[in-house]
Amino acid sequence: MSIGLTSTNFYFPNQLNKYTGKVREVYDFGDQLAMVATDRISAFDVVLPEPIPHKGQVLNQIAEIFLNATSDIVPNWFDSSPHPNVSIGKKCAPFPIEMVIRGYLTGHAWREYSDGKRMICGCPMPDAMKEHDKFPTPLITPTTKAHEGHDEDISRKEILAQGLISANHLNLLEKYTFALFARGTEMAAERGLILVDTKYEFGLYKDEIYLIDEVHTPDSSRYFYGATYADLQTKGAPQKQLSKEFVREWLISEGFQGKSGQQIPNMSGERVTAISERYIELFENITGQKFVKDNYHDKLANIKTSIENALQV
Repeated sequence: MSIGLTSTNFYFPNQLNKYTGKVREVYDFGDQLAMVATDRISAFDVVLPEPIPHKGQVLNQIAEIFLNATSDIVPNWFDSSPHPNVSIGKKCAPFPIEMVIRGYLTGHAWREYSDGKRMICGCPMPDAMKEHDKFPTPLITPTTKAHEGHDEDISRKEILAQGLISANHLNLLEKYTFALFARGTEMAAERGLILVDTKYEFGLYKDEIYLIDEVHTPDSSRYFYGATYADLQTKGAPQKQLSKEFVREWLISEGFQGKSGQQIPNMSGERVTAISERYIELFENITGQKFVKDNYHDKLANIKTSIENALQV
């Protein structure tokens, strides 16, 4: 059994609610939220049985860096991070879709393409592409936000037809998505990386669109190494990825894709350690900073105290 932050069960006097997501636990204080990034890991919308040490800290600290680095493009929910696993910010009303943007034919897009499909979320994909080839222009391929089960691809036309978002709001979300992806691409290139694809979530705060949740983390994004990309593509060799895709690929090789009746494969201690190391590798590569591991001794108590002090609850 590995170490890791699997859950929190705090109660604060003026807490209105607590929401437990696949990875994060969110404490609702009315106009503000305290978001705790646990070490849980999910794939194919299923939470895997073993926590990944330091994963929550990696996600939280990368998200903080990129939220601060993109606040000139669109305002965001983040206010402060009083603990390596905690973010405090504004409570926004989320839109019911996620804005996925893809620069390369990788992951889900490739699986669709290899099944013979040449359209994804209403966006055409050119013929004669190979896995990991770059699209002529990035594609926005939204998904629904399922409370349970799998998120589903949805086209722009379907979003508007179902009245999920107004046309004006959707136009702005698309504009922000392209601009955020361009900024993320620039920042990745400065570190010798390629931002392959990512997702953004948005909400309304006082009738204004805000960027919410995490940004450009390995849970929401995929990266390749820039220096080896062209050579590996020419050879038809797999790209080395800094993302969760290597976890998904392992699960697929073990016969698991989150479908009914499928058994989650056993995660050995060695595999858990390797995943943890990959997350830390991404942190150091994308930020250019040395990762400082937070101590697990008294971690729960320290997280609780940090929220109490930050919100004076």
